[in-house]
Amino acid sequence: MITERDGIEVLQVPSRPGKAHVDAITSDLGDRRLVVAGTDADLNAVVLRLLRTERVAEVPLAYVPSSPESAVAALWGLPTDTGRALDLALSGDPDKVPVLRDDTGGVLVGLGVISPVRGVGYCDDDNVLRGQATRLEVTPDPDGGAGLIVRVIHKRLLGRKVRETAGRAFQLGCLPTAVTSDGIAHPRQMNKWTWYRHTEDLRLVRGL
Repeated sequence: MITERDGIEVLQVPSRPGKAHVDAITSDLGDRRLVVAGTDADLNAVVLRLLRTERVAEVPLAYVPSSPESAVAALWGLPTDTGRALDLALSGDPDKVPVLRDDTGGVLVGLGVISPVRGVGYCDDDNVLRGQATRLEVTPDPDGGAGLIVRVIHKRLLGRKVRETAGRAFQLGCLPTAVTSDGIAHPRQMNKWTWYRHTEDLRLVRGL
């Protein structure tokens, strides 16, 4: 994690930093931005702590992804080249973007995946799944309006079929299956899951 500009201070912390590390940094942050350099899972851990301390809408948060495969970077149009990403992180303007919560106390900043899946799913009042799908993907809505986007994916012999629905919340009841949020695998298989838009938006640095 890096705190901003003149006399930049670089702090090395473990992957997916916990309460003590994040609180130690944000307690002295003042009105400066916080820059997370690492993986989507690292960013998820920081956002989770900001949410739990009720600072998610207060702290400008920038991200320098360590992987070109970052789903967060792809979703929000962030550069994955380290030099360009750092320039944006230090000089860009924060935008309000949706952050999602789940019913186990977690958050979602980039990409959530449930796979394989057999069950019944709703996006708000729309029935988006009844039966089996190869994969479900949920992301915050990049346009910001609805809150989240659900993609129900069926693989076919020739290509795949994708149904996309926007809404504020997604609820699923299913046979036990694997759930991953921002690259973090839930520790056990789940037979129900919910993602929904948090009442406050994240101040993500993504514009110059």
